[in-house]
Amino acid sequence: MIAFERVTKRFGPWTAVDDVSFTVGEGEFCVLIGPSGSGKSTLLKMVNRLVAQDAGAIRVAGEDIAGVAPEELRRRMGYVIQSVGLFPHWTVERNIATVPVLLGWPKGRVRDRVAELMDLLKLDPERFRDAFPHQLSGGQQQRVGVARALAGDPPILLMDEPFSALDPITRDTLQGELANIHRQTCKTIVFVTHDMDEALRLADRIAVLEHGRLVQCATPRDILTRPARDIVRDLVGREEWGLKRLAVETVGDRARPADGTSAPPPGEPLPSAAPLRRALSEMVARGTDRLPVVDEHGRAAGVLHLTDLVRP
Repeated sequence: MIAFERVTKRFGPWTAVDDVSFTVGEGEFCVLIGPSGSGKSTLLKMVNRLVAQDAGAIRVAGEDIAGVAPEELRRRMGYVIQSVGLFPHWTVERNIATVPVLLGWPKGRVRDRVAELMDLLKLDPERFRDAFPHQLSGGQQQRVGVARALAGDPPILLMDEPFSALDPITRDTLQGELANIHRQTCKTIVFVTHDMDEALRLADRIAVLEHGRLVQCATPRDILTRPARDIVRDLVGREEWGLKRLAVETVGDRARPADGTSAPPPGEPLPSAAPLRRALSEMVARGTDRLPVVDEHGRAAGVLHLTDLVRP
Protein backbone atom coordinates (compact mmCIF):
# COMPACT_ATOMS: atom_id res chain seq x y z
CA MET A 1 0.00 0.00 0.00
CA ILE A 2 2.86 2.41 0.82
CA ALA A 3 6.39 2.17 -0.58
CA PHE A 4 9.31 4.34 0.53
CA GLU A 5 12.05 4.31 -2.12
CA ARG A 6 15.36 5.83 -1.00
CA VAL A 7 13.54 8.73 0.66
CA THR A 8 15.65 11.61 2.01
CA LYS A 9 14.69 14.87 3.71
CA ARG A 10 17.04 17.64 4.82
CA PHE A 11 16.42 20.75 6.86
CA GLY A 12 19.41 22.93 6.10
CA PRO A 13 22.55 21.00 7.09
CA TRP A 14 20.56 18.46 9.11
CA THR A 15 19.42 15.24 7.40
CA ALA A 16 16.17 14.24 9.08
CA VAL A 17 15.48 11.19 6.90
CA ASP A 18 18.41 9.52 5.18
CA ASP A 19 17.91 7.17 2.20
CA VAL A 20 15.04 5.16 3.73
CA SER A 21 13.45 2.29 1.81
CA PHE A 22 10.76 -0.15 2.97
CA THR A 23 7.15 -1.05 2.23
CA VAL A 24 3.91 -1.17 4.22
CA GLY A 25 1.56 -3.88 3.04
CA GLU A 26 -2.15 -3.39 2.47
CA GLY A 27 -4.02 -3.81 5.76
CA GLU A 28 -0.79 -3.83 7.76
CA PHE A 29 -0.28 -2.02 11.07
CA CYS A 30 3.23 -0.55 10.81
CA VAL A 31 4.77 1.29 13.75
CA LEU A 32 7.62 3.78 13.31
CA ILE A 33 9.75 4.01 16.43
CA GLY A 34 13.03 5.58 17.46
CA PRO A 35 14.58 8.16 19.77
CA SER A 36 13.69 11.85 19.53
CA GLY A 37 15.10 13.28 16.32
CA SER A 38 15.23 9.92 14.56
CA GLY A 39 13.00 11.13 11.70
CA LYS A 40 9.88 9.08 12.39
CA SER A 41 7.37 11.98 12.39
CA THR A 42 9.04 13.57 9.37
CA LEU A 43 8.75 10.30 7.48
CA LEU A 44 5.06 10.02 8.39
CA LYS A 45 4.31 13.59 7.26
CA MET A 46 5.87 12.93 3.88
CA VAL A 47 3.19 10.30 3.17
CA ASN A 48 0.43 12.94 3.03
CA ARG A 49 2.75 15.66 1.69
CA LEU A 50 2.72 17.83 4.80
CA VAL A 51 6.49 17.62 4.27
CA ALA A 52 8.05 17.17 0.82
CA GLN A 53 10.97 14.78 0.38
CA ASP A 54 14.19 16.07 -1.18
CA ALA A 55 15.08 12.79 -2.86
CA GLY A 56 13.54 9.40 -3.54
CA ALA A 57 9.91 8.55 -4.09
CA ILE A 58 6.86 7.56 -2.05
CA ARG A 59 4.19 5.47 -3.73
CA VAL A 60 0.67 4.85 -2.46
CA ALA A 61 -1.13 1.93 -4.08
CA GLY A 62 1.57 2.06 -6.77
CA GLU A 63 1.11 5.76 -7.56
CA ASP A 64 3.88 8.31 -7.01
CA ILE A 65 2.39 10.85 -4.62
CA ALA A 66 4.42 13.65 -6.22
CA GLY A 67 1.88 13.59 -9.04
CA VAL A 68 -1.17 13.83 -6.76
CA ALA A 69 -2.57 17.16 -5.53
CA PRO A 70 -2.00 17.40 -1.75
CA GLU A 71 -5.66 18.03 -0.94
CA GLU A 72 -6.75 15.03 -3.01
CA LEU A 73 -4.10 12.84 -1.40
CA ARG A 74 -5.10 13.86 2.12
CA ARG A 75 -8.72 12.97 1.51
CA ARG A 76 -7.57 9.40 0.93
CA MET A 77 -5.90 9.26 4.34
CA GLY A 78 -6.99 9.77 7.91
CA TYR A 79 -4.56 11.74 10.06
CA VAL A 80 -4.42 11.78 13.88
CA ILE A 81 -1.92 13.80 15.91
CA GLN A 82 -1.00 14.07 19.58
CA SER A 83 -2.69 17.43 20.11
CA VAL A 84 -5.91 16.15 18.45
CA GLY A 85 -6.48 19.43 16.54
CA LEU A 86 -10.28 19.54 16.86
CA PHE A 87 -12.04 22.70 15.72
CA PRO A 88 -12.96 24.27 19.10
CA HIS A 89 -16.03 26.15 17.84
CA TRP A 90 -17.55 23.06 16.18
CA THR A 91 -19.56 20.33 17.89
CA VAL A 92 -18.34 16.75 18.09
CA GLU A 93 -20.69 15.79 15.26
CA ARG A 94 -19.44 18.54 12.98
CA ASN A 95 -15.81 17.75 13.76
CA ILE A 96 -16.28 14.08 12.88
CA ALA A 97 -18.22 14.98 9.73
CA THR A 98 -15.48 17.25 8.33
CA VAL A 99 -14.27 15.00 5.50
CA PRO A 100 -17.64 13.47 4.50
CA VAL A 101 -19.02 17.01 4.14
CA LEU A 102 -16.02 18.00 1.99
CA LEU A 103 -16.67 14.89 -0.12
CA GLY A 104 -20.28 15.96 -0.63
CA TRP A 105 -21.99 13.08 1.13
CA PRO A 106 -25.78 13.42 1.64
CA LYS A 107 -26.75 14.69 5.10
CA GLY A 108 -28.42 11.43 6.11
CA ARG A 109 -25.35 9.40 5.20
CA VAL A 110 -23.12 11.81 7.11
CA ARG A 111 -25.28 11.59 10.23
CA ASP A 112 -25.38 7.78 10.07
CA ARG A 113 -21.59 7.63 9.66
CA VAL A 114 -21.06 9.92 12.66
CA ALA A 115 -23.32 7.76 14.83
CA GLU A 116 -21.60 4.57 13.62
CA LEU A 117 -18.14 5.89 14.52
CA MET A 118 -19.23 7.29 17.86
CA ASP A 119 -20.60 3.85 18.77
CA LEU A 120 -17.38 2.19 17.57
CA LEU A 121 -15.28 4.51 19.74
CA LYS A 122 -17.61 4.27 22.74
CA LEU A 123 -18.89 7.86 22.59
CA ASP A 124 -22.63 7.92 23.36
CA PRO A 125 -24.14 9.88 20.41
CA GLU A 126 -27.00 11.23 22.51
CA ARG A 127 -24.59 12.58 25.12
CA PHE A 128 -21.70 13.80 22.98
CA ARG A 129 -23.04 14.62 19.51
CA ASP A 130 -23.73 18.26 20.35
CA ALA A 131 -20.88 18.74 22.84
CA PHE A 132 -17.89 20.99 22.15
CA PRO A 133 -14.25 19.88 22.49
CA HIS A 134 -13.65 21.87 25.69
CA GLN A 135 -16.43 19.86 27.36
CA LEU A 136 -14.59 16.58 26.77
CA SER A 137 -11.77 14.83 28.61
CA GLY A 138 -8.45 14.28 26.86
CA GLY A 139 -9.32 10.68 26.08
CA GLN A 140 -12.73 11.64 24.71
CA GLN A 141 -11.13 14.31 22.51
CA GLN A 142 -8.69 11.74 21.14
CA ARG A 143 -11.58 9.40 20.38
CA VAL A 144 -13.24 12.18 18.39
CA GLY A 145 -9.95 12.75 16.57
CA VAL A 146 -9.76 9.08 15.58
CA ALA A 147 -13.42 9.10 14.52
CA ARG A 148 -12.82 12.18 12.35
CA ALA A 149 -9.85 10.47 10.69
CA LEU A 150 -11.99 7.41 9.91
CA ALA A 151 -15.11 9.29 8.82
CA GLY A 152 -14.41 9.35 5.08
CA ASP A 153 -13.55 5.62 5.20
CA PRO A 154 -9.96 6.14 3.96
CA PRO A 155 -7.85 3.07 3.21
CA ILE A 156 -4.88 4.55 5.11
CA LEU A 157 -4.69 5.95 8.64
CA LEU A 158 -1.63 7.98 9.71
CA MET A 159 -1.15 8.48 13.47
CA ASP A 160 1.59 10.63 15.02
CA GLU A 161 2.02 9.75 18.73
CA PRO A 162 -1.75 10.03 19.25
CA PHE A 163 -1.83 8.63 22.80
CA SER A 164 1.42 9.95 24.28
CA ALA A 165 -0.20 12.80 26.25
CA LEU A 166 -2.84 10.59 27.88
CA ASP A 167 -2.80 8.98 31.32
CA PRO A 168 -1.80 5.28 31.40
CA ILE A 169 -5.34 3.93 31.95
CA THR A 170 -6.86 5.95 29.11
CA ARG A 171 -3.90 5.15 26.87
CA ASP A 172 -4.26 1.42 27.51
CA THR A 173 -7.98 1.58 26.73
CA LEU A 174 -7.48 3.47 23.47
CA GLN A 175 -4.71 1.12 22.38
CA GLY A 176 -7.13 -1.76 22.81
CA GLU A 177 -9.85 0.05 20.89
CA LEU A 178 -7.45 0.91 18.05
CA ALA A 179 -6.34 -2.72 17.81
CA ASN A 180 -10.01 -3.72 17.62
CA ILE A 181 -10.70 -1.10 14.91
CA HIS A 182 -7.77 -2.44 12.90
CA ARG A 183 -9.09 -6.00 13.15
CA GLN A 184 -12.57 -4.88 12.07
CA THR A 185 -11.60 -2.55 9.22
CA CYS A 186 -8.27 -4.00 7.96
CA LYS A 187 -7.08 -0.47 7.19
CA THR A 188 -3.42 0.22 6.54
CA ILE A 189 -2.11 2.07 9.60
CA VAL A 190 1.22 3.85 10.03
CA PHE A 191 1.69 4.81 13.67
CA VAL A 192 4.51 6.84 15.24
CA THR A 193 5.53 6.23 18.85
CA HIS A 194 8.57 6.34 21.11
CA ASP A 195 7.11 3.62 23.37
CA MET A 196 8.26 0.09 22.49
CA ASP A 197 5.54 -1.50 24.66
CA GLU A 198 2.94 0.31 22.56
CA ALA A 199 4.68 -0.79 19.36
CA LEU A 200 4.87 -4.43 20.45
CA ARG A 201 1.20 -4.44 21.40
CA LEU A 202 -0.16 -2.89 18.20
CA ALA A 203 2.19 -3.60 15.31
CA ASP A 204 2.28 -6.23 12.61
CA ARG A 205 5.70 -4.79 11.74
CA ILE A 206 8.00 -2.30 13.45
CA ALA A 207 10.37 0.05 11.62
CA VAL A 208 13.18 1.27 13.90
CA LEU A 209 14.84 4.57 12.96
CA GLU A 210 18.01 6.19 14.30
CA HIS A 211 19.55 9.45 13.07
CA GLY A 212 17.20 9.37 10.08
CA ARG A 213 18.25 5.92 8.90
CA LEU A 214 16.27 2.68 8.94
CA VAL A 215 17.91 0.28 11.40
CA GLN A 216 15.47 -2.63 11.24
CA CYS A 217 12.01 -3.36 9.84
CA ALA A 218 10.60 -6.61 11.21
CA THR A 219 7.77 -8.30 13.08
CA PRO A 220 7.53 -7.72 16.84
CA ARG A 221 8.75 -11.27 17.43
CA ASP A 222 11.80 -10.76 15.21
CA ILE A 223 12.52 -7.41 16.88
CA LEU A 224 12.69 -9.25 20.21
CA THR A 225 14.46 -12.41 19.09
CA ARG A 226 16.78 -11.05 16.37
CA PRO A 227 17.52 -7.37 17.10
CA ALA A 228 19.71 -5.85 14.39
CA ARG A 229 21.57 -3.33 16.54
CA ASP A 230 22.12 -2.13 20.10
CA ILE A 231 19.60 0.69 19.55
CA VAL A 232 16.88 -1.93 19.09
CA ARG A 233 17.88 -3.68 22.32
CA ASP A 234 17.91 -0.35 24.14
CA LEU A 235 14.43 0.57 22.90
CA VAL A 236 13.08 -2.77 24.09
CA GLY A 237 14.85 -2.48 27.45
CA ARG A 238 17.58 -5.00 28.13
CA GLU A 239 16.39 -5.81 31.67
CA GLU A 240 12.84 -6.67 30.55
CA TRP A 241 13.68 -8.45 27.32
CA GLY A 242 12.25 -11.81 28.36
CA LEU A 243 9.03 -10.39 29.78
CA LYS A 244 8.38 -8.39 26.62
CA ARG A 245 8.87 -11.49 24.54
CA LEU A 246 6.02 -13.03 26.52
CA ALA A 247 3.84 -10.16 25.27
CA VAL A 248 4.18 -11.09 21.59
CA GLU A 249 3.72 -14.87 21.84
CA THR A 250 0.36 -16.42 22.59
CA VAL A 251 -0.83 -19.15 24.90
CA GLY A 252 -1.70 -21.21 21.83
CA ASP A 253 1.93 -21.04 20.67
CA ARG A 254 3.15 -22.91 23.77
CA ALA A 255 0.22 -24.90 25.18
CA ARG A 256 0.39 -28.69 25.18
CA PRO A 257 -2.48 -30.27 23.20
CA ALA A 258 -5.25 -31.97 25.16
CA ASP A 259 -4.66 -35.72 25.20
CA GLY A 260 -8.18 -36.67 26.28
CA THR A 261 -6.92 -38.98 29.01
CA SER A 262 -6.45 -36.59 31.93
CA ALA A 263 -8.65 -33.94 33.46
CA PRO A 264 -7.64 -30.31 32.78
CA PRO A 265 -6.37 -28.28 35.73
CA PRO A 266 -9.05 -26.42 37.70
CA GLY A 267 -9.87 -22.76 37.26
CA GLU A 268 -11.01 -20.38 34.54
CA PRO A 269 -9.37 -21.34 31.23
CA LEU A 270 -7.32 -18.91 29.18
CA PRO A 271 -8.11 -18.31 25.50
CA SER A 272 -5.41 -19.58 23.15
CA ALA A 273 -5.05 -16.06 21.68
CA ALA A 274 -4.08 -14.54 25.06
CA PRO A 275 -0.45 -13.35 25.38
CA LEU A 276 1.94 -15.43 27.44
CA ARG A 277 2.47 -12.44 29.74
CA ARG A 278 -1.15 -12.77 30.83
CA ALA A 279 -0.63 -16.48 31.45
CA LEU A 280 2.35 -15.78 33.72
CA SER A 281 0.33 -13.18 35.61
CA GLU A 282 -2.55 -15.65 36.07
CA MET A 283 -0.21 -18.36 37.34
CA VAL A 284 1.27 -16.01 39.93
CA ALA A 285 -2.18 -14.74 40.98
CA ARG A 286 -3.65 -18.25 41.28
CA GLY A 287 -0.56 -19.88 42.81
CA THR A 288 -0.43 -22.60 40.17
CA ASP A 289 1.99 -23.85 37.54
CA ARG A 290 -0.67 -25.07 35.08
CA LEU A 291 -3.59 -23.43 33.30
CA PRO A 292 -6.35 -24.87 31.11
CA VAL A 293 -6.56 -23.45 27.58
CA VAL A 294 -9.57 -23.11 25.25
CA ASP A 295 -9.76 -22.29 21.54
CA GLU A 296 -11.68 -19.42 19.90
CA HIS A 297 -14.90 -21.45 20.20
CA GLY A 298 -14.47 -22.09 23.92
CA ARG A 299 -13.53 -25.75 23.47
CA ALA A 300 -10.78 -27.38 25.52
CA ALA A 301 -7.52 -26.99 23.60
CA GLY A 302 -4.82 -28.09 26.01
CA VAL A 303 -2.80 -27.15 29.08
CA LEU A 304 -0.07 -24.55 29.56
CA HIS A 305 2.67 -25.36 32.07
CA LEU A 306 4.97 -22.85 33.72
CA THR A 307 7.94 -24.59 32.10
CA ASP A 308 6.36 -23.97 28.69
CA LEU A 309 6.94 -20.23 29.16
CA VAL A 310 10.70 -20.60 29.27
CA ARG A 311 11.42 -23.36 26.78
CA PRO A 312 13.08 -22.26 23.50
